[in-house]
Amino acid sequence: MNVLFFSSKVYDSTFFNAANQAYSHQLSYLEAPLNKKTALLAKEHEAICIFVNDTANAEVLRLLAEGGIKLIALRCAGFNNVDLEAAAALGIKVVRVPAYSPYSVAEHTLALILTLNRKTHRAYNRVKEGNFALNGLMGFDLHGKTVGLIGLGKIGLVTARILKGFGCRVLGYDVEKKKEFDEIGIEFTDLAALYANSDIISLHCPLTPQTSHLINRSTIAQMKQGVMLINTSRGALVDTKAVIAGLKSGHIRYLGIDVYEEEADLFFEDLSDRVIQDDVFMRLLSFNNVLITGHQAFFTSNALESIAAITLQNITTFEQGKPLENEVKA
Repeated sequence: MNVLFFSSKVYDSTFFNAANQAYSHQLSYLEAPLNKKTALLAKEHEAICIFVNDTANAEVLRLLAEGGIKLIALRCAGFNNVDLEAAAALGIKVVRVPAYSPYSVAEHTLALILTLNRKTHRAYNRVKEGNFALNGLMGFDLHGKTVGLIGLGKIGLVTARILKGFGCRVLGYDVEKKKEFDEIGIEFTDLAALYANSDIISLHCPLTPQTSHLINRSTIAQMKQGVMLINTSRGALVDTKAVIAGLKSGHIRYLGIDVYEEEADLFFEDLSDRVIQDDVFMRLLSFNNVLITGHQAFFTSNALESIAAITLQNITTFEQGKPLENEVKA
């Protein structure tokens, strides 16, 4: 199939071209994101491949359908940026990568926890300047701490296994209980109990109308004083302004995020020579107990190889008219 990639980077073309040797699709790459201004560029293609911050609302989908697009292949797990009802009405199929390397995101979650706790990022800068003082670098033993995981899909379960290896008590919440929870040693509970008892809370759930701003002033008030909050899932799960208020009051003692609710205008680009206009984001950067990475939790060679292979297989399955195992429906 003739496939156009939006929001593509050098690493995308590298991994997809390598994986495509087994499929022989015609792949073209655009660095520009998908939106109403760029949708017309997809004309003459049969399918497009998009990422987390591309816009596929009803207006964009209409333009894509008029240009002959029949398939949208998401090279990610999340699909909240696609209007699925509009896609169905226009006859556009949507497929995704439901799981690539859950270890990549789970391990990055632990990297954020450990860095915030032991302040290795601050120690690194101090030592480079010849400052070997330990004041302000004290952490705590992760062993014995209670960690609450909201969302227990593949990533959440891998995170739980790692945390159990550290000797943590793991509380978990999901929409349904699975047999793996008992096998791993996860204490399945409700959100109220998870908020009240967790020293660390980590988010691993999808963004839906029900989970949007799941972390807000009300839920933060239910958490332990001095809680550590980690988000490697979707930015809009967190009300950033409410979290800033929690940081200022000291209720939230540590914040580690790999995603941000307004990240589309920031992440995946080099903005080092510009003045960032997002005042809320810049306020977050001003806290010395906040650690932000730019949506890199997925970014391992293992994950990119898997994403490329699954995405191209999804496209091939559509081309062959077979049932779409990874289709996303309204």
